[in-house]
Amino acid sequence: MACLLLRFDAPIMSFGGVCVDQINPSDTFPGKAMITGLIGNALGWDHRDTDRLDGLQDRLRIAARWDAEPQRLIDYHTVFLGQDHLVGTGWTTRGRTEGRGSGQATSGTHIRYRHYLANGVLTAAITVLGDDIPTLENIEQALKYPARPLFLGRKTCIPSEPILVGRRHAAHLIDVLRAEPLADIGPRRRPQVVTARWPADDGGGYQPEAVYDRRDWGANMPRGVHHYFTGPMEMMP
Repeated sequence: MACLLLRFDAPIMSFGGVCVDQINPSDTFPGKAMITGLIGNALGWDHRDTDRLDGLQDRLRIAARWDAEPQRLIDYHTVFLGQDHLVGTGWTTRGRTEGRGSGQATSGTHIRYRHYLANGVLTAAITVLGDDIPTLENIEQALKYPARPLFLGRKTCIPSEPILVGRRHAAHLIDVLRAEPLADIGPRRRPQVVTARWPADDGGGYQPEAVYDRRDWGANMPRGVHHYFTGPMEMMP
């Protein structure tokens, strides 16, 4: 099986857990929706390409491990939307303004608790099932020459180096991570035990867990689960 090896190295990153009210948590590992959005951005798609995003998400498979253990960080946001400089201004960076609606979320003071993973280095192996577009070659090319700047979960999470490491081959995604040497992390904290998450059908001997990592791109809300193993990973010598 061919797959792409990715490395997420950034001061902060966030992997979009299920959001409730003003609390925006981060999962411990990147999920299908996060990686789908990253690839879609690299391909030049936008949030209105819902059919293509749903199709890519359904075909995507992911395994990931932490090479440098991150620290969790919670950023407290508050903003009063009635300020003069926030009334009648644009909300997007897509070259045009976008007006507010009329609901409760469009005025008054807003509070957010945004969760991040700081000072970590994560290595991921991804592949896509089938030969539909985009192929693995399309994705590889897009990550090498992205249509737009890439970010790791939120626009403030800018990677410190190119995300794409290269192409690898193995029977299972977890085997790719076992064979790949740990990244050079400098003075950052190496975990005492390397922890990974990988698809349950790769096998593992642990109790699989249901992870809410899929998104309904048309309705813009979480949709369904995928089953993974999460646990310590033994590296190949």
